[in-house]
Amino acid sequence: MRRKPGVLGIFALAVIIAHSETMAAEDQDHSGEKSYLRAAPEDMAWWRAARFGMFIHWGPVSLKGTEIGWSRGVERRGTGGTGAIPVEIYDNLYKEFNPTQFDANEWVAIAQAAGMKYMIFTSKHHDGFVNFDSKLTDYKITSPESPFRRDIVKELADACHEAGLRFGFYYSPPDWHHPDYRTERHARYIEYLHGQLHELCTNYGRIDVVWFDGLGGTAQDWDSENLFKMIRELQPHVLINNRAGLPGDFGTPEQEVGGFQIDSAWESCITMGRQWAWKPDDEIKTPKECIQTLVYCAGGDGNLLFNVGPMPTGEIEPRQVERLREMGAWLKQYGESVYSTRGGPFRPGPWGASTHRGNIIYVHVFQWDGLSVTLPPIEKKILLARRLSGTRGQVGFNQNAKSVIITLPLEARQEIDTVIALELDGPAAEIAPRSTSHSVTVGKKATASNVFQNMADYTPDKAVDDNGGTRWATDGGTHAAWLEIDLGEDMTFDHIAIDEAIEKRVQVFELQCRSNDAWRTFFKGTTIGRNWTQTFEPVTARHVRLNILDATEGPTMWEFHLFPPTEK
Repeated sequence: MRRKPGVLGIFALAVIIAHSETMAAEDQDHSGEKSYLRAAPEDMAWWRAARFGMFIHWGPVSLKGTEIGWSRGVERRGTGGTGAIPVEIYDNLYKEFNPTQFDANEWVAIAQAAGMKYMIFTSKHHDGFVNFDSKLTDYKITSPESPFRRDIVKELADACHEAGLRFGFYYSPPDWHHPDYRTERHARYIEYLHGQLHELCTNYGRIDVVWFDGLGGTAQDWDSENLFKMIRELQPHVLINNRAGLPGDFGTPEQEVGGFQIDSAWESCITMGRQWAWKPDDEIKTPKECIQTLVYCAGGDGNLLFNVGPMPTGEIEPRQVERLREMGAWLKQYGESVYSTRGGPFRPGPWGASTHRGNIIYVHVFQWDGLSVTLPPIEKKILLARRLSGTRGQVGFNQNAKSVIITLPLEARQEIDTVIALELDGPAAEIAPRSTSHSVTVGKKATASNVFQNMADYTPDKAVDDNGGTRWATDGGTHAAWLEIDLGEDMTFDHIAIDEAIEKRVQVFELQCRSNDAWRTFFKGTTIGRNWTQTFEPVTARHVRLNILDATEGPTMWEFHLFPPTEK
């Protein structure tokens, strides 16, 4: 039972309420949103300019070469499923983990040589193991039972601060190791979570980014409003991502390049190999894949957070280091077309991507149509077109009310990316985004034999929406499927571009058109992959179908486009 307050108590209560209302009002920005839920625009500026960061997933699991967290064998509370390594083995790996070759300064030097401007490191993954000296758990790298006993987060934070590399940490709100997580004692777990974030935000100097990975949890699951408020009070200039149940400061498409989006900040997190943690003999991306992925991100107005998984020795695998150095060498030549730019105005496509700064548009051409590349018209006048580096071959251009056509001799092109600067008579930022697609399928009615879990995010229309960040997907275990497009009327086309989201799943396919209620095959193929194109004899039809006859797993496509014959 509560006692009723007396007159003095009522007065005191009124003062407290008034003070709380004043404080609440001070927490609101001019839009009415609580100010601690979003970073200030000036704090976003460095991140938007950076474009390229290093993601690091590392811990005792590297001893096994399996995926961090997900390979731990026991129920994943709140998620389901289990991993292959028995929990009694997984949870004791830290007692053997002794990465004596770890050198924080070397990691930072590798990142900077790659042209990366910030580093995000796993302070705690879903497996609950802590890579810093937390006072709230013994399941940590500095445990007396750990042979290493060094605070990895501190060493990396110190090395980044000394070298001028921005530093942030990944932290998983889910914790499959903690006894209170998603039980009737979950409130105690939230205290633990908030306590560790308090440690991370007070013991390691300036923190530039807090990168949550909440596995779809809600803001209530983590008491995220109070969590954000505490973090901003301790680190006023920090950026926070969108994976704690709140929008945060930027989106985080995973293992895919985000779609063209200039009004909302985003960052694609993508592995160099096939898994986040180190894997022996992992298949790593080629220099072409790495560089074009970075350019596609910048061209869509996003960042690339590129992941490496260090070995159990503490070293980053030499193959990965070499690939990063190749990216750094490319950025030394062409970095002005990536750093401190904005995406567009030409939307990315199989042809390439564009960025801009001031009065210059940087056109990154991956695929040429014969001797040229054709782009949509722009209202600014092009004063000069030039290659960003190299002297061979004169860049030609033809600008009119219908298009911008750029030409360059074959010998002057680069295999990975030919970068051309268009100098304008005014700011490129004033040009509204332009679609480069001449596809007859854009926006047309699409149907399919199967949609992944019948989810709206993976419907067939996503394959014809001219958005490289959305896709049609099928259920796992699907080995045959079809995607059908209704063009609305008979149209003539003679070439196609297909962008397979998870490449080389398709093994056998055919392209078909419908005539007199029967399907006729006009092209047969095997594998597809990223940015696949093909030319064929002109076909005139209203209904077209991609008929996948055999696939290793559920087929999924970013884009499917048919193009009319090029005017001669």
